[in-house]
Amino acid sequence: MRAIVIGGGIAGTTCAIALRRIGAEVTVHEAYADAAREVGSFLSLASNGLRALDALDCGDAVRAAGFPVPDLRLCSASGKVLGQVPRGRRASDPSPSVTVMRGRLVETLRERASQAGAGIGTGRRLTGLDQEADRVRARFADGTTDEADLLVGADGLWSVTRGALDGRAPRPRYCGLYTVSGISGARAARSAPGGLEPGVFTMTFGRRGAFLDVPAPDGTVWWSAQVSAPEPPAARSQLPQVLQELYAGEGRASAILRDALQVDRPTPMHTLADVPVRYGDRVVLVGDALHPVGAGQGAGMAVEDAVVLARALARGGADGPREALAAYDRERRPRLLRMAKAAGDNRDAKSGGPLRRRVQDLVMPLALRHFHARATDWLYTYDVGTVPSATAPFSRAREDQ
Repeated sequence: MRAIVIGGGIAGTTCAIALRRIGAEVTVHEAYADAAREVGSFLSLASNGLRALDALDCGDAVRAAGFPVPDLRLCSASGKVLGQVPRGRRASDPSPSVTVMRGRLVETLRERASQAGAGIGTGRRLTGLDQEADRVRARFADGTTDEADLLVGADGLWSVTRGALDGRAPRPRYCGLYTVSGISGARAARSAPGGLEPGVFTMTFGRRGAFLDVPAPDGTVWWSAQVSAPEPPAARSQLPQVLQELYAGEGRASAILRDALQVDRPTPMHTLADVPVRYGDRVVLVGDALHPVGAGQGAGMAVEDAVVLARALARGGADGPREALAAYDRERRPRLLRMAKAAGDNRDAKSGGPLRRRVQDLVMPLALRHFHARATDWLYTYDVGTVPSATAPFSRAREDQ
């Protein structure tokens, strides 16, 4: 089987690794000249995402690229601790979540994909595709084309593949939150009220959104402000002042922001309605192209997609990949729908008004103590399975090109 992967980010590179593992010939086409550029600041991988990476023999490399963060502390705007729970794992799971710069994660996965034998090309932007009985053809902005047995659309939130697969596919919609991430100096760790404890990720439910911070091993503080607003700020140069004003009454966030060394551009957060056409005869969507879930699970869900897709293709089908793609979709769809609901609840918790905040401050300590473990077991106990190393099950006769 020959496979084309559109997109060289987290979803695309893990799909390339997984498909190479079952014996497919894989070429990744990335639109940007540098697919591993520093975009999106940092992210976290919970236990389910790390197990999926372990299934691809990439878990240790990713852990080495980031650092462990075992616990999550939740605080009110006043600084009151509402509760502390294991971050991204069950309490009985000794493997902590990992926080890593997105660019470093993509670099690590690209290296593993290249070592596995996948070809990775950059600066190739998809403009359309054609599905035929025995092949799929991808068309690029530079006038070139590529053909394969299977095309995997891993081209993110603004996926061209999604629109090419179905002209009526939904478009992303701004959800009323934008994110600004950055890095602050070591002084912030000393001056922040409540202190910054290594291995603890703190989320503060502020008056205008949530503020997240975690101390890095080098002494700096990685942070992310998730701001509730009708629209993101237009000018990046205004961000430091805007953030200081937004968090002026919240001591912890203010202290960290005062010592900011780096402030990234604002990133609007979007939702995507359920995608009705998720695969075709020789095309399938994965990652944010299909489900931009957020809630600390974007990367983890993308890696799970890659593993489940490779397993389905390895099991094969008599009439080409469509049967396997349908099996992949059946397995993933219930979990992704449940994750979308959880992500919506997560956004609502960060964007409520003053009344919701007061109720949340009262209810959350009880909820964390009595219901958190049961409410998240479905997420962290998921068994993604293993990817067998085998010869690709699908082939087609064609002349050498």
